[in-house]
Amino acid sequence: MISKKIYCLFIILFSVLQMNAQTADTLDLYLLIGQSNMAGRGAITDSFKNETDINVLMLDKNNNWVQAKHPLHFDKPSVAGVGPGLSFGIEMSKVHSSKKIGLIPCAVGGTSINSWQPGGFDKATNTHPYDEAMLRLSTAMKSGHLKGILWLQGESDSDSSKAKLYLDKLIGLIKRIRAIAANDRLPFVAGELGTFKEQYKNINNELAKLPQLLPFTAIASSAELKDKGDLTHFNSASAELYGVRFAEKMKALLKK
Repeated sequence: MISKKIYCLFIILFSVLQMNAQTADTLDLYLLIGQSNMAGRGAITDSFKNETDINVLMLDKNNNWVQAKHPLHFDKPSVAGVGPGLSFGIEMSKVHSSKKIGLIPCAVGGTSINSWQPGGFDKATNTHPYDEAMLRLSTAMKSGHLKGILWLQGESDSDSSKAKLYLDKLIGLIKRIRAIAANDRLPFVAGELGTFKEQYKNINNELAKLPQLLPFTAIASSAELKDKGDLTHFNSASAELYGVRFAEKMKALLKK
């Protein structure tokens, strides 16, 4: 008679194999890039701890597809928390209930947009954010098709002098990833920085120009979203709502 322990191990193994089989060439992939607010810094309370959706997977730090849950990111494990990625994935899964969503978390807290170019280095995390994101993207694309990109970054570039150079760098980033994906219409949704800090207007004003300069891009609004008390990071409820706003913009671009 099979022991309870062996039976449980069998069930776990079967579930992993089944999940891997389901991902083969079936996932709608979305790349999540930027800095800490994309990575998520909201508190993972009980209501967020068990939030999952059977149709939403994530590429973990070991490049395995697993059930998506908070925190999606692992850039800074001690502070990673609720971000917009999971609620975005859940909303996108409602478009086609038969499709699986594959989230590719690649945001790195504290990074400047300068880190998001080939060879860019982030000393604090000892990583090359852009290069490592592209490697993870390459791995993910073996399991599906890249449908869009989410970008939430700019706090590190929000002083007036840096902000003037921001938009050209962002457009360069979008064009590079579109070239890698061989899709010059790949949807790109950028999120505004929080309205709770005056300096962040410098970036938001630049972002507002993006859709007129580059087709198939959109801006998700941060209006009325709240910080967690540090005037930098969105609280959990706001991060969750932000993910829904990202999804609304992504759906509109995909319809085009």
